[in-house]
Amino acid sequence: MKPAAIGIRMHSGWGALVAVSNSAGSVEVIERRRVAITNPRTPGATQPYHFVENLELLEAEKFLGSCFAASKGLASAAVRKVISELRGRQYRVVGSAVLLASGRPLPPLSKILASHALIHTAEGEFFREAFSEACEGLELAVTGFRERDLDKCVLTTFGKAAVQTQ
Repeated sequence: MKPAAIGIRMHSGWGALVAVSNSAGSVEVIERRRVAITNPRTPGATQPYHFVENLELLEAEKFLGSCFAASKGLASAAVRKVISELRGRQYRVVGSAVLLASGRPLPPLSKILASHALIHTAEGEFFREAFSEACEGLELAVTGFRERDLDKCVLTTFGKAAVQTQ
């Protein structure tokens, strides 16, 4: 079996997932798909911090915890499916990568809900963390790459031979 890795860039409730393999010294994209990690029947699931903005703190925490568990479960199912399909194509997924934001650590929930900018930041972290924990739960190593450093990382790893596509 050929080794492969998956990577994801998360959005509000979904992610753009790619799987790559290194074949004969060049990286080949072997799969790409959109994966949904929210339940469309759950009001507020795609923007959970926006949804709880005006709720009491305990109620907000409960809703966020429930949404996180559901998102993590959906992410696990999506990753399991990709791993299974790739295994059927003779690839073994050996790791995963998540594109990270470059933001600072988040403050407590009460401060997040008091700032619209922090609400957006928290939602990004929420979905990245759900995907990361899903991969870890499947015993898949997770590496985070800050999005703004990705080009430099690719150049460092693959040198000038790295092909840049738009």
